[in-house]
Amino acid sequence: MKYTTVITGSLLTLCLFPRATHAQNSRDSAAIRQAALDYIESQHKPDPGQMARGIHPRLVKRTFWKYAKQPREYLRESHADEMILLAASYNANNDKFPPNPRKEVVLLDVSSNTASVKLYADTWIDYMHLVKLNDEWKIVNVLWQFNDPQRHQ
Repeated sequence: MKYTTVITGSLLTLCLFPRATHAQNSRDSAAIRQAALDYIESQHKPDPGQMARGIHPRLVKRTFWKYAKQPREYLRESHADEMILLAASYNANNDKFPPNPRKEVVLLDVSSNTASVKLYADTWIDYMHLVKLNDEWKIVNVLWQFNDPQRHQ
């Protein structure tokens, strides 16, 4: 009877108080958010230095795309250097975003050195993976789509 009580108590303790994991702290959460904001705000301003600050040099950004006159779909990719160039020119005429652009960052999951984020922008969403290297959070993967999937052509 005592043995059963000890086991039951131990199991209950494990269920109620799981082992500590490497989860987010407030400093990591702020740094993850800042990396996502650097990514989107650098397109608002434009500011290629800010984009470079938020992304890893080996970043890959992907989306699905369609040929306009064919039913075929494919995966379209951009890389870090293209994103930095994009940040320098995308909104140069200040006509790509509304006066107060949407930039809502939702932390989906954070571990010791990896994180998943969803960024809501005005006309699209980005799912991002970040990595913490040398105490800095950088975006390494982006999967995005327009809110209107018909725009992917």
